[in-house]
Amino acid sequence: MGPHPHNLEVQDLDSFDRLVSAGAVDMRGWHAQSLDLRGRTGALQRLNVEGAIFLGCTFDDGVEGLLRGRGALIFPRLETVPFNPYRAALYSPQELYAGLPDAPYEALPDARIYQWSIQPGMRHRLDATLASALHDHAIGDALDDMTRTGPFHGRAMVGVMGGHAAQRGSSGFAQAALLGRLLAQDGYVVATGGGPGAMEAANLGAYLSEVDDGGVQAALDILASVPGFRPSVSAWARAAAAVVERFPGGTPSLGIPTWFYGHEPPNYFATHIAKYFANAIREAILLELCTGGIVFLPGAAGTVQEIFQDACENYYGAREKVTPMVLVGRDHWERQYPAWPMLQSLAAGRPMEDRIFLVDTVQEAVEVLRLPA
Repeated sequence: MGPHPHNLEVQDLDSFDRLVSAGAVDMRGWHAQSLDLRGRTGALQRLNVEGAIFLGCTFDDGVEGLLRGRGALIFPRLETVPFNPYRAALYSPQELYAGLPDAPYEALPDARIYQWSIQPGMRHRLDATLASALHDHAIGDALDDMTRTGPFHGRAMVGVMGGHAAQRGSSGFAQAALLGRLLAQDGYVVATGGGPGAMEAANLGAYLSEVDDGGVQAALDILASVPGFRPSVSAWARAAAAVVERFPGGTPSLGIPTWFYGHEPPNYFATHIAKYFANAIREAILLELCTGGIVFLPGAAGTVQEIFQDACENYYGAREKVTPMVLVGRDHWERQYPAWPMLQSLAAGRPMEDRIFLVDTVQEAVEVLRLPA
C-alpha cells in the first residue's frame, strides 16, 4: 500500500506526477488545488480517490462524474468570480497589475476584483461569501507555506505600520523607506499592510536594500513625480513599475492588504502579496507573523488601532510570546495622538513593560530591535 498522507496539499502538476511515480495508490487526505488534470485520467483511474478533495481542478470529459462516484469531493471552478478562490500561491504585484502600463487601473485584476466585491448585495450572496472565504483560506495556506519553506523561512519578520497619507517626495516617505532598508539589511523580513504611504515606502526600502544610496535616491526621485494614488492610481502604479523595471530582482518583502479597503491600491514593492477580503483576518495574521516586533510610524486612527491591537496581544500573552513595540516620533505619540502614555499604563508591571519603546528616529528604532529579549 502507498502512503496515506493527512491533508497533503498538491498544488502543481509536478507534485502530482512525482507522487504517482513514487507509487502512491491512495489519495485519501489529498487536496488537489487548481490543477489541470486533463491527460491524467489513467493515473486517476488507478488511484483510490475516496476522501480526496479536488478544488477547482479541470478534468477530461466524463472523469469528474467518475471521481464523484468513487467517493471524491469535487469543488467546481467558480467561473462567475474574477479571481481563483483555490489559488495555491500569494499574489505578485505583476499579477494584480497585469495589463499595466497600457490599460487603466480600473481594467486591471486588482480593481476588477474590488469592483466585484462591492456590487450591491454581494456581501449577502451565498456564492460570493463562499468564494471569498475559500479565497482567504487559500491565501492563508499559501502564506503559511511561504513562511515555512519559501524565501521567508527561518527569518524573523518585523512589521512596519504607519499612515497611508505619507506622500512620495516627503521626508516621512523617505524615512519609512530608510527604515525598511535598514531592517532588510539586518536580515529581517519586512512586512506591511501592503498599501500606499508609509507601507509602500517600507516595502520600497526593503526591496532596494542591496542597491547603493544613489540608486535609492534615483528611485525616490522617480516616485516623487507622482506623489500619491489620487487622482490617478494608474499613474501612481506606473511610476512604481518603472522603478522595479530599473532595479529588477529586489529583496523579497511581504504586503498584506485587503479589498475591504479596496480604494487603497496595493503597492508595487511588496514582492509577495497576501491580499484578503476579510480585514479582521488580515490584521490578526499580520500581528501573528511579526515575531521580530512591530515599528509604528506616525499615523492616525488606523495606526492607533493597530498599536492597541498589538498591545492587547502582548498584554495577555506569555512572556515568551511578547514582541517589541517601537513607536517612532515622540511629539506625535505623546502629544498629537497620545498613545504612548496609555501604552505605558497598560504595560506597567506586565512582561511587556520592557518591550515597548518610544524613539525619535528610524535609526533608533532599528537599534532598539537589536537589543536582546
